[in-house]
Amino acid sequence: MVDKRLGYIRLMRPANVVTAVADVLAGIAVSGYLLGSANVMPMIVLCISTIGLYSGGIIFNDVFDVELDKIERPERPIPSGLISVKEASVFGAVFFALGVVAASFCNPASFILSILILIACLTYNKWLKHDRLLGPLNMGLCRGLNLLLGVSILPSQLQEWWFLAIIPILYIASITMISSGEVHGGSKKSLYLAAFLYLIVISFVLFISNAKGNLVMAFLFLLPFTWMIFDPLIKAIQQPIGPNIGKAVKAGVIALILLNATLASAFGNWQIAIIIIILLPLSLLLGKKFAVT
Repeated sequence: MVDKRLGYIRLMRPANVVTAVADVLAGIAVSGYLLGSANVMPMIVLCISTIGLYSGGIIFNDVFDVELDKIERPERPIPSGLISVKEASVFGAVFFALGVVAASFCNPASFILSILILIACLTYNKWLKHDRLLGPLNMGLCRGLNLLLGVSILPSQLQEWWFLAIIPILYIASITMISSGEVHGGSKKSLYLAAFLYLIVISFVLFISNAKGNLVMAFLFLLPFTWMIFDPLIKAIQQPIGPNIGKAVKAGVIALILLNATLASAFGNWQIAIIIIILLPLSLLLGKKFAVT
């Protein structure tokens, strides 16, 4: 029974779920919500929503990949027989329902975004995961919409800041592209392209930080973010074998917390940036106990 409970937790990728919460918190910082309200309940509701949506998406990732995982990752809960496909499907559906219902308690814009995230997750898992171009972009879209879910705490801000979704879209597309070589090794061409996209993301954040007059504050978070993503990526480029690529992917996923903290600080909301940073050791700890990819 204990093993099965751990199996359900493993399906959720808890370290990754923490990064999804960081997405929403960054979006809330972008909206400027705390500058005009001290009511934290909508923030809590949106954090619960993203936990549900992300968990549902990652669980269904394993549901749809069960045949492939029997070959490449037989130790996972479903292919190992610890949890059945039906049990995992129900588990994922419950989390999706939690995410959508929680968002509906915030406002209509949040509810619509939660539906779009759900659709994007299932589209990726069912049809586009193994498409070399559309797969990474679809996965990036999931994260971009997740950032906007945070912004939607003040729906009026979506019209002004919707384009910021480009940041997580490019960043997560890079990581997804790298992850294709996690099992059997990858090509240096893909790794170099990912490095180029990383640089675009960093440049974009620097531009926003400078435009908002918070460049120095953003640098405090951007520097460790840059080190965290490029150190393992450079090692993977030098030796593009599965284990090195796996480390680059894991670092990229968890470093998303630092990217979100940078974005929050770029908008002058150091309080939320600090809250996001506090999530980093939690994600690192969970990443040691449970798989990230």
